[in-house]
Amino acid sequence: MLTRKQLELLLFVDTHLKKHGTAPSFEEMKEAVNLKSKSGIHRLVTALEERGFLRRLPHRARALEVVKLPASHGGAAGSATQRGDAAGRFEPSVIEGDFRHEREHTHDLSGAAGVSLPLYGRIAAGTPIEATRDDTNMIDVPSSMLGSGEHYALEVEGDSMVDAGIFGGDIAIVERCDTAENGTIVVALVDDNEVTLKRLRRKGESIALEPANMAYETRIFGPSRVRVQGRLVALLRKY
Repeated sequence: MLTRKQLELLLFVDTHLKKHGTAPSFEEMKEAVNLKSKSGIHRLVTALEERGFLRRLPHRARALEVVKLPASHGGAAGSATQRGDAAGRFEPSVIEGDFRHEREHTHDLSGAAGVSLPLYGRIAAGTPIEATRDDTNMIDVPSSMLGSGEHYALEVEGDSMVDAGIFGGDIAIVERCDTAENGTIVVALVDDNEVTLKRLRRKGESIALEPANMAYETRIFGPSRVRVQGRLVALLRKY
């Protein structure tokens, strides 16, 4: 269920994409739905992303994709180009769930003052985005923050985990694993194309990904739709 403003914005973005081939600016969106601030537009866009109606395309300015429309408005996204057709389908680079590949980033932590971990990119603590794998970026981490096993780092983006003390700009230190106990904050891969940082809950055969911010909703999926990529073990923060 969308609010009136969320629906207005979604339809405006879809119409603008079909007419101009590009997403509208935040200023244009603000005027279209009669809001006074761009922060209000940001909240609407984030809510639509959380509900699966919009998706922001990474590394591109003003890049929004209409994933779907409500059933009452046809239930289909915009143009084939915006949806991603056979020739131009959006294929994000994600951290794969199978970690049996070579372990060049496994570290012997015994007696070490610090280790360098691969910094793979950004992880959404609000709106899911892909975690871009880039083995060329490294970050130094005190070994006292780590246990045994293999670790990597991701930069947090978003605010849905603020009540758990996790803020945008924090560096999440993650232990690779493919399962986690209930209540653990995990890196979760959803439908093989969205990676997000949330608290994991199992409810019968379903898996819930819980935010730690009342402004966001818990998302519930079937068991085959979610794969655990790792569990949060530490945070780094700059002041």
